Amino acid sequence: MALFDLPLSELWKYLPEREEPKDFDDFWKETLEESRKYPLNPVFEKVDFGLELVETYDVTFSGYKGQRVKAWLIIPKNTKDKLPGIVEYIGYGGGRSFAYDFLLWANMGVAHLVMDTRGQGSSWSPGDTPDYDDEPFYPEYPGFMTRGILDPKKYYYRRVFTDALRAVETLLSFPQVDKNRVGITGGSQGGGITLAVAGLSTYVGIDLKIAMPDVPFLCHYRRAVEITDGYPYQEIVQYLKTHRDHVDQVFKTLSYFDGVNFSARAKAKALFSVGLMDMICPPSTVFAAYNHYKGEKDIKIYPFNGHEGGGTFHTYEKMKFVKKYLIV
Repeated sequence: MALFDLPLSELWKYLPEREEPKDFDDFWKETLEESRKYPLNPVFEKVDFGLELVETYDVTFSGYKGQRVKAWLIIPKNTKDKLPGIVEYIGYGGGRSFAYDFLLWANMGVAHLVMDTRGQGSSWSPGDTPDYDDEPFYPEYPGFMTRGILDPKKYYYRRVFTDALRAVETLLSFPQVDKNRVGITGGSQGGGITLAVAGLSTYVGIDLKIAMPDVPFLCHYRRAVEITDGYPYQEIVQYLKTHRDHVDQVFKTLSYFDGVNFSARAKAKALFSVGLMDMICPPSTVFAAYNHYKGEKDIKIYPFNGHEGGGTFHTYEKMKFVKKYLIV
């Protein structure tokens, strides 16, 4: 592993032209409007894992087109005051696992909702939410990056990003949550989803206080596939190796789901992270999103780290950020 991308002095200035379709806003407004016609119908079922300091809830809510999505909610026990809240999104291939794997934020006095990722949860962390749509998919490369990739309306992340926004609405619906103190976070795929929700929230009037995307995936796709042979971006490359006639259509679809375009619309205070030796989510793809980010922002840089980023060191940076902007 070595530094393989642009030098840091150039990364700070890296502001590529955004590949954005003319109907980007209309596409997402219509997508969200369609799914928000279905009742959110959040269900919070208390689950006893034997934990003494927190309460845990098995959560189900309506995501894309009313399809039911699972989550966990973990809150401090015996707290009567209104709580700040955080929604967390999971990395590629992982699911929501079990509530006792997510105890940090509740122990800081925060209501913590962990969203399951539809169709995932069989690689490294178990999940419970199926992925389905009402139309068949085209042939795809194994994984999720090319599922429905020839049509933005059928693309996998259209469903995931819609679920993710509805997850925020689910947390906001919990009576103990302070609607003025809610943030979002996630690493890798979860970081990309965080950027998407930071942008999408502006369409529906949700005022997110903070966004914390760690080493975000799903950004600046064209450059990513050109400079790294790491997966999951390689799923797109492998697909195009076979479907040579689909290049233009694939990148047109991906332009509707690029974290760079969502960043240009996001307003929440943001704390990014990046590893300068990250060959899964190359630094220039992260800085492309960071430099285009519309809201107040900061980025923590880990020069000698790959996709693990700042690890536990960055967790502490996030704790300080949450304490400053949510726990006030």
